[in-house]
Amino acid sequence: MQLAGCPPRYHRDLIGLAFGRPTVGDLMTLCEENFVLLCRLAPHLKDQRGLAVSRRKGSVDLFLRVEEHSRYTSLIRLTHLFSAADGVGEPGPGGGDDGRGELAGPRADPDARLRIYHDARQVEVLDLRQTVLPLCADYQRPALEAKWRVNLFLGKWLTFCLRQGHRFGPDGAVVPLPQGGDLIDTLT
Repeated sequence: MQLAGCPPRYHRDLIGLAFGRPTVGDLMTLCEENFVLLCRLAPHLKDQRGLAVSRRKGSVDLFLRVEEHSRYTSLIRLTHLFSAADGVGEPGPGGGDDGRGELAGPRADPDARLRIYHDARQVEVLDLRQTVLPLCADYQRPALEAKWRVNLFLGKWLTFCLRQGHRFGPDGAVVPLPQGGDLIDTLT
């Protein structure tokens, strides 16, 4: 079955959700694909420490914070940070605004904590908070289908970030896009 306008990877993902429940093997494959996408976004992740910011003109900043590294794993937080100027923010005291009709404070959305298994070449979503899409109200009961959905979302979000030109280099430096080729073609 061919779905117009969708990369081949998402054909399988969408068909899998439409015609039955995902299997553990499907989830493992999705976690492996997300590992590849994350490695394209942050190719020097094993050497990175602390906070890195990727800024692209016309795009919201992307933040990557390395929370811990061990021999075989890393724990990171990946998020977009929206400000009130972006039209998105945390509700202020007293019901949603700061008294001037504006939202107060920055908002991290989506906001993901990820465990990267370097030896197994997989990414596990530990926590995901996002409000734009009705993905799941609360990711605290991670049954197989819930894990599938958040990992599918993660893959689409990582692809979106790469399409926007976000990349992290060593020591938090932003890596320039490759010249002469379309980055999107290399993702599918």
